[in-house]
Amino acid sequence: MSGRRMLVVGAHSADFVWRAAGAVATHTRAGGEAVVLALSYGERGESGELWKDPQQTVENVKRLRHAEAERSAAAVGARFEAFDLGDYPLRIRDEDIDRLATLMREYAPHVVLTHPERDPFNPDHPTAHAAVATARQLTAGAGVSSGFRTAPPSEFLAFEPHQPELCGFVPTVFVDITEAMPAKREAMAAMTAQSYLREYYTQRADHRGNHARRVTGDAAIRQAEAFQRLIPNVVVAL
Repeated sequence: MSGRRMLVVGAHSADFVWRAAGAVATHTRAGGEAVVLALSYGERGESGELWKDPQQTVENVKRLRHAEAERSAAAVGARFEAFDLGDYPLRIRDEDIDRLATLMREYAPHVVLTHPERDPFNPDHPTAHAAVATARQLTAGAGVSSGFRTAPPSEFLAFEPHQPELCGFVPTVFVDITEAMPAKREAMAAMTAQSYLREYYTQRADHRGNHARRVTGDAAIRQAEAFQRLIPNVVVAL
């Protein structure tokens, strides 16, 4: 794991916390690097607690959300970056794709995590998926010599959505986050604008830990996160 780079791209600043903070912490604890990128702050549609203040403003919500995300990323050993593209709707322009592809070429991640391509409850998540998939393709080229700068193809996985059965999400990978769960709890605690999600995702980690125990027979696994591979991985043996 040492030296391996992970890129996690969310539509909103807190998406990585609920769905992948344990995997990020596990990755960095093993010596890997991680960058968490938010395409927006979720300032309009995903900051409910902050909008209870009648004097609240969009710019102040962005500032608060940025600070929350930086604390959460630090809790799991990652660096936070934001594109601030706006939310509900998140609209991706050609120049935003180019910006994301440039980040991927420069960072050259070994693994990329993002949303699944479907989500009937959130208009921004599929948009984020499409942007990441396109930028990743542009980063890697066609797997042959290209007339533009490329980086080696990364592993590409979707993290678990809020309601997986309606998003076409079928887990193909469980990450044991038992030892990283305290870091994930710290990251979730920093996201005060969506504090109502902490209990749900704590329970989800327990549920996936149960599933991971059944798969492996390892009774020591208590919590896990689920991911779906979007392209095959290559191994030398089964």
